[in-house]
Amino acid sequence: MKNKVVIIPSRYGSSRFEGKPLHPIHGKPMIQWVYERCCRAGGITAVAVATDDQRIYDVVSAFGGRAVMTGTACRSGSDRVAEAADRMGLDSEDIIVNVQGDQPLINPCCIDDVLRPFGDNPGVAMTTLAFKIVESREIADPKDCKVVFDHRGDALYFSRSPIPLQRDAVTVFDTYKHLGVYAYTRSFLEIFRTLPEGRLEGIEKLEQLRVLEYGYRIRVVVTDHDSPEVDLPEDISRIESYLKK
Repeated sequence: MKNKVVIIPSRYGSSRFEGKPLHPIHGKPMIQWVYERCCRAGGITAVAVATDDQRIYDVVSAFGGRAVMTGTACRSGSDRVAEAADRMGLDSEDIIVNVQGDQPLINPCCIDDVLRPFGDNPGVAMTTLAFKIVESREIADPKDCKVVFDHRGDALYFSRSPIPLQRDAVTVFDTYKHLGVYAYTRSFLEIFRTLPEGRLEGIEKLEQLRVLEYGYRIRVVVTDHDSPEVDLPEDISRIESYLKK
């Protein structure tokens, strides 16, 4: 039976919010919120935090979580997850879920959602989540990535810009936000980490574009559960308000 392992990439350095994984939210480090919510997902073999910072490693260990130390040269969160998978000795057919360390509101059902295509479609190698935008400000906000996908559910493009952009103002349609949750077979993750940075990946600073640029597919699953990320210090109060609700 394939193992299903959640790995949470987490780094201390951030140009917009240094040390955010350790920032307290209602008295608990953000990374602990993420870890504990992931542990509530069904059918998960293990949960681990992948980090290159001793402070994060120590905090995770202190609350009883599993931490894996990785190098400092990882190009993206997925590259860090791949290195952690090496250190954990995961098998090539194991399925790895990548949950960003700045998603303290991650719903455990999101993990179930992102894993579903692997059971329904044996040829799927990588999946991710989308959420129908309900707050219109997110459509134009570049920190909220948007995604469009084809009739099969395979991603066509991800962008920080609004996509699609209607020509006629009267056109009514839904816009989908990409959530930073991925799942991949270990074997595909090894392919991913060997690919050079894509041109569009470098422009938009979106690691998932590397997959599309080299001709691979990402199955998009529309979930009913939003998972807002913490990008800036002012996002903390918004997250705490959600938790109170």
